[in-house]
Amino acid sequence: MSHHKRRGEWAELQFMAKAAKLGLQISKPWSELARYDMVIGADGHFVSVQIKSTTSSSPDGSYICGVRPNTRGKPYQLGEFDFLAAYIITKDVWYIIPAKLLVQNKVTRIRLDPSSPSGKYEPYKEAWDLLR
Repeated sequence: MSHHKRRGEWAELQFMAKAAKLGLQISKPWSELARYDMVIGADGHFVSVQIKSTTSSSPDGSYICGVRPNTRGKPYQLGEFDFLAAYIITKDVWYIIPAKLLVQNKVTRIRLDPSSPSGKYEPYKEAWDLLR
């Protein structure tokens, strides 16, 4: 999927399928103007999720995932979403990362290494329970 918009829509479908399989209640905003892609609801509590995906691997085996709205959009701000769901497509691995770790530090891309247990974001690998 070379077209970034099509790949983004596909990644959102993958997120919804995995979340539904795990028993999470999913809602999708009606328009594309929201700064998040999905809402997860549980017991009257709602969290918003921004979904990103990557296939960009580095020579060291890690993956680079962009964390910005688009090339011309203003950077994400605190409160615009609660979690980033980063999907490594080629490995079929999700990272569920609290937004405050990224937005406060003005992070525009993250390095994910699913083969390294000591990576910065490894505590968030497949951390779907954070959305409950």
